[in-house]
Formats: sequence, structure tokens, C-alpha cells
Amino acid sequence: EVQLVESGGGLVQAGGSLRLSCAASGFTFDENAIGWFRQAPGKEREGVSCIGSSDGNIYYADSVKGRFTISSDNAKNTFYLQMNTLQPEGTAVYYCAAAPGVSRCNRAWWSVPMYNYWGQGTQVTVST
Repeated sequence: EVQLVESGGGLVQAGGSLRLSCAASGFTFDENAIGWFRQAPGKEREGVSCIGSSDGNIYYADSVKGRFTISSDNAKNTFYLQMNTLQPEGTAVYYCAAAPGVSRCNRAWWSVPMYNYWGQGTQVTVST
């Protein structure tokens, strides 16, 4: 069974940084798009970033552009979300997700139904 396991969440002050990791098993990501999503209390799940197998195939939500960086180590089936200059609005459960058979992100990268596999989520809390 495919499993995605997030880690790296925690409590940080506004302006601080965290790096989230997602370890995959039972699946390889050489031909898969990988996304990070987040869900704040009382809000819908929203896309944060997506990375595909092609160089430069990366998307970010406008709200995190310039502050967050997505990366992938396909050899280890692990991908990351480096989050800098965190703001209170970033408080949410963060999820990694995979779209099997999709080699690149597209303009609809933020669409939840495009991802078949999801991790359990990791809590990020940004204090004021």
C-alpha cells in the first residue's frame, strides 16, 4: 500500500521557519507530481505548492510565493517544503499528496481530486 508520512511541523513564532518532509513508501515519484496542501480550522483544503519531474515545473500559491520552497529527492522518495517567514495565516495542518501517472504539474495543480494519495498531515502553528 502506498503511504505518505509527513514530519517537521511544530510551533514557531511569526517570522520563523520550518522544513516539512514527506517520506513515501510503496510508490516511486519519478513520474508523479507531488503537492503540498494545507487546511486551516474552518477552511477548505488549499494547494500550497506542486513539483513535477521536469526541471522548473513548480507552482506556488500566491500567498506563499517567495517564502516557501518545494523540492524533491526522487531517489529517496522524499520531498520537502521549506517554509520561511511564516505568518499566523500559515497555521494549518499540512499534507503531502501524490498524483500517480502525472509527470508534471499543470494549471490545475491545486485541484484536490487530482491527487490519489495523501499523508496524515502535520500541524504547523505560527504564534503572534
